[in-house]
Amino acid sequence: MSVISHVCLGTADLARAISFYAALFGELGLTLRFHEPERGWAGWMPLDADRPLVIVGRPWNGEAPAPGNGPMTAFSARSRASVDRCHALALAAGGTCEGPPGLRPHYHPAYYGAYFRDLDGNKLCVACHEAEGDA
Repeated sequence: MSVISHVCLGTADLARAISFYAALFGELGLTLRFHEPERGWAGWMPLDADRPLVIVGRPWNGEAPAPGNGPMTAFSARSRASVDRCHALALAAGGTCEGPPGLRPHYHPAYYGAYFRDLDGNKLCVACHEAEGDA
C-alpha cells in the first residue's frame, strides 16, 4: 500500500497543463485516468495500481493557483536516463530548471535527481534512488 493517496497540482490553464504533463507522465509510466475539462481537472495513475493518483486542476475555491515556498512533489524514475529525459521534456514544454540532473550524494550515495517548475510554478522533482541508475 502506498502512503500517498493523491497529490493535487494547481493550474490556471488545464489544456496547457495537460500538454506539459502528458509526455512527462508517460515517461514515468503513469496513464491518464480521467480528463474532465468541464470540471477543470485531470488525473494520472500508475499502470499497475490505482494509487497514488496525480491530479492537475483548477483550485476548488476558484482563486488563482499559487505554488508555495517549500512544497515540492517528487516522482520516482526507473533509471537515471529517465530522470534526464523527464528534465529535458519539462524544459522543452516550457518548464524552468530548478536544478539539473545529477547525483546528490548529500541525500544518499545513489540519489540522482532533477528539479524543475511546471508552467504554473509548481516545483517538481524526478529522482532515481538506484545505484548506477537502473532499478
